[in-house]
Amino acid sequence: MDAEIPAALELSATPDLEHARQLGEAWMRSMRSGDFARAWEVSDEVLRSRRGTSCFHLPRHFQWVWDGSPLVGKRVLIRCYHGLGDTIQFIRYAPLVREIAAHVTVLAQPELAPWLRTVRGIDAVLPLDEGEPEVEFEADVEVMELPHVFRSTVETVPTEIPYLHVQPAELLRGRRSPGQPPRLQVGLTWKCGDFALERSIPGALLSPLADIPGVALHIFQRGSGLREWSGAPGVDSGSDHIPEAARRIAALDLMISIDSMPAHLAGALGVPTWVLLRAEADWRWMDGRADSPWYPTMRLFRQAREGDWKPVAERVAAELQRLALARG
Repeated sequence: MDAEIPAALELSATPDLEHARQLGEAWMRSMRSGDFARAWEVSDEVLRSRRGTSCFHLPRHFQWVWDGSPLVGKRVLIRCYHGLGDTIQFIRYAPLVREIAAHVTVLAQPELAPWLRTVRGIDAVLPLDEGEPEVEFEADVEVMELPHVFRSTVETVPTEIPYLHVQPAELLRGRRSPGQPPRLQVGLTWKCGDFALERSIPGALLSPLADIPGVALHIFQRGSGLREWSGAPGVDSGSDHIPEAARRIAALDLMISIDSMPAHLAGALGVPTWVLLRAEADWRWMDGRADSPWYPTMRLFRQAREGDWKPVAERVAAELQRLALARG
């Protein structure tokens, strides 16, 4: 089941769309409440309803791949058909696949493909393109289907971090007076792509973070969001090259991000990470939690009311000031 499960179910060509919607809602409720076991029971029913149904006419991020058959002893192809953050989050399952499979090939976004070779358990990585890969495989699965394959629970989600590996970069650390302790190196992103602008927070609400004593702020924002930071303090440490961005994030003391790829990147690298979430956050963050079973070094800051980012920004500023004081 994928992150857009209700829409995917409605596109699944099942003869009973109302039942499909009910399954999608049941899956969402189960995942949000932490009852993953119940979610996989729903996924099993969806698999049965889709048996023999083609999905190749759908956009790739709506396609299902795994047919429910065992991966044991087979040459397995893991396809990464969703976003960059999704690949980073769920590629953690590659070592588990390799423990039971004869061989593991990953078909991933070109931006990530070379770097994924650092993940334990992967035998080969190929860049994703419009065609079918020229590789021998006996079973295939989409990377976001792997929690279902292994029937993960909140307690058994793989949490060995880091599972992506880089050599940390040397950051431009900002000026400090003689005798002052090293400043807290903090990364920041506040805007995601146009596909989910409701996850973004106005940059102006976070600009006070740059004035907190003992903090060196590193801007990892890319794209149009950078214009929101014009004139505010901070070192531009971002990079459009993901492995280089990862090297710089790995050198941080803390990453602060909205729900976007840099948050997953920092979490996968084991960097302490604060994620700023809208009230109606994505299912993977569950409901009512300040932590995440997916990333042990992550802390979640949630809106109390949809669209109201001001209290979130104020709380983050207060917590960062407290952290900087404890550091100094």
